[in-house]
Amino acid sequence: MATYAIISLGGKQYRVREGERLLVDRLPTDEGKTFQPDVLFTGGEGDGNLSPRMAVTAKVVGHVRGEKIRIGKRRPKSGYRRQTGFRAALSQIEIQSIGSSSRRAAETKEPAAEKPKAEAATATAATAQPPRDYADYTIADIADKAKRWRLEQVEAALEYERSHANRKGAISALEAVIAAKQEKEG
Repeated sequence: MATYAIISLGGKQYRVREGERLLVDRLPTDEGKTFQPDVLFTGGEGDGNLSPRMAVTAKVVGHVRGEKIRIGKRRPKSGYRRQTGFRAALSQIEIQSIGSSSRRAAETKEPAAEKPKAEAATATAATAQPPRDYADYTIADIADKAKRWRLEQVEAALEYERSHANRKGAISALEAVIAAKQEKEG
């Protein structure tokens, strides 16, 4: 299990842990929204992974301005003086989860009213489930590997995406694979 990750945001790298807050250069994401930065490295408990397949989920807490920096120019004996200032545009983010362990824990904390709906949807799928560790797959992994899955697994993965993750790229890739498999069969 990864206890920390090194992420890349705005051309800079940050070492982060779950629950940590940090100031980064202004992000285009709105306040209160979550996003997934690029993960370069994960580690913890003596293990390190240079090519992680884990996702880091971060939430934009707010947009702020940095402290004012005063810049002064002066040339001696000529009376030339100029002063300007600069305040950096920053975003405060909070790291919500690293890897799939926190995501799975968050999925198990569904409200009691939504559980019967989810169970009914999985019962109609006739025990078809997406491949193992599907929640950890990136959109590129899904697009590449879905071609080798059975049709039932692809449909189950599509149902999972629509109910849990709702990633547009993954949904379109899975729909394309289903259409290709149906053309091939029919």
